[in-house]
Parts: sequence; structure tokens; C-alpha cells
Amino acid sequence: MDWFPFRMNNMFSFASAGCTHPGNLREINQDAYLSLPERGVWLVADGVGGHQRGDVASQAIVDAVASLSLEPCWENPVEAVRQRLLSVNLELVQAARQLGSGAVIGSTVAALVATGKQGVCLWAGDSRIYGFRRGRLSRLTRDHSQVEELVARGQLSVEEARYHPHANVIYRAIGQDESLEIDALAYSLAPGDKFLLCTDGLTKELYDEEIAEILATGDCQENCDRLMETALKRPCRDNLTVIVVDVRAPEETKTRSLKTIKI
Repeated sequence: MDWFPFRMNNMFSFASAGCTHPGNLREINQDAYLSLPERGVWLVADGVGGHQRGDVASQAIVDAVASLSLEPCWENPVEAVRQRLLSVNLELVQAARQLGSGAVIGSTVAALVATGKQGVCLWAGDSRIYGFRRGRLSRLTRDHSQVEELVARGQLSVEEARYHPHANVIYRAIGQDESLEIDALAYSLAPGDKFLLCTDGLTKELYDEEIAEILATGDCQENCDRLMETALKRPCRDNLTVIVVDVRAPEETKTRSLKTIKI
């Protein structure tokens, strides 16, 4: 579990906690995550299951966006992150070609970029971003998956989609194709907001109602702990990664030291 100190802009301050775990059955963790509170950027990435080197793909995404922190100025942070994702997409496609026909080095991504009065979600695949405001949980991203399309057409219920044999099949990911579309959604920020970024390992185990109940009390670190602990008490056959971000008014900023707890 990583606790990240507050980051302040002119309107808001942010705190975040993140954690990743291989789950109860898998030996390799193909998930990765990044938190850059000083830049207002967070992301989770889930190496595409069944494909070659998924862990390499997710880490490549994290490294590509993390390198932005070395640049002195971002005129447009959302576009900077988007362009970096497009660049790593091409790199992964080219690396997969060297492995032979049909090889894919891919990963989902869900990124949150705080800029001005907005939080902007960028995503490809089925990793998710949720917003939590005044006790209400809202899913801000839409899975790029076969079952999500069936739900949208009314051919499956949400519960049926959860246990569908093709629940893991996605049609969009970083590294899947040279031509990549990254979806985006802008969400207004307000003090008291929380954001949850997670890979599908969490949402396979917890229902939205359970997630909302956990986010309703405590700070981001407590929320992150409880989400992970609750998921790991269940079968948890997949890797899982969560980041919880607290949004506060600048005057609420407190000094906290960086600490790391291994679970």
C-alpha cells in the first residue's frame, strides 16, 4: 500500500492511496499502477490476460506516463498523457511483431488527470474509474468489452454479464492495434469527491453497492485497505489493483509523510 502526500493546485488539493496484488491464485501480477499527485495524474493498467508479456505491457504504460514528471511544464496535461499512451501503443505493437504472427503485448489502461476545475478520464479496455460524490457512486468509464455491448443492447443484465463466459473478452487495449482510440470524459471536481481507479480484478469480486459503502467512510488510505482486504477474502482469481483519490479544498491541506506498507 502506498500513501501519497497531498498535491495542491489553485483550487483543490489531492491525496491518494494505491495498491496492487496478484490475487489468490495467480503467481504473476500483470497489473501496474501510477500515482503522480504532484502532477494530478493517476492510472491503473492490466496486462491483457492470455497474451504474451502482459506484465511488460502494463509496466511500459506506467513508465511512459511516469517519465512526463521529468518535464518542466505541461501546457496541456490531458493531451500530454494521451499522446504518451498513443506512443507506447505503437511501441508495444512493434515489439509484438518481433515475436511472430498473432502475438500481442497488450494492456488496458484507465487514467485520471486533474486539471483546473476538472478531472478527465482516459481509458481503453475494461479497467474502470468511478466517481463518488455525496454518497453516490457513478461509473465514469464504459468497458470496451463484448458483454458491455450486450448489456447496452439489452441482451444481458448486469448480473448475467458478470458471470458470462466471455466476460474477459475486450475489443480495445493498448498494444492491440496500430490504430487506437482512447475514450475521454471530463468530470467537474468538488471538495469531498473521491475517485476510484481499478482493474477488473476488483469489480469481479465486489458489487458497486459494496464499493460505495466502503468509500462512504474514512480517507483514501482506509478505503484502499478495505477494498483490497474485502476482495482478497473472496476467490480473487485475478490480479487486482486499486487507487483511491480524495479531493479537498486547498485550505484542508495537511502535511503527511510518505510511507509504504506491504500487504
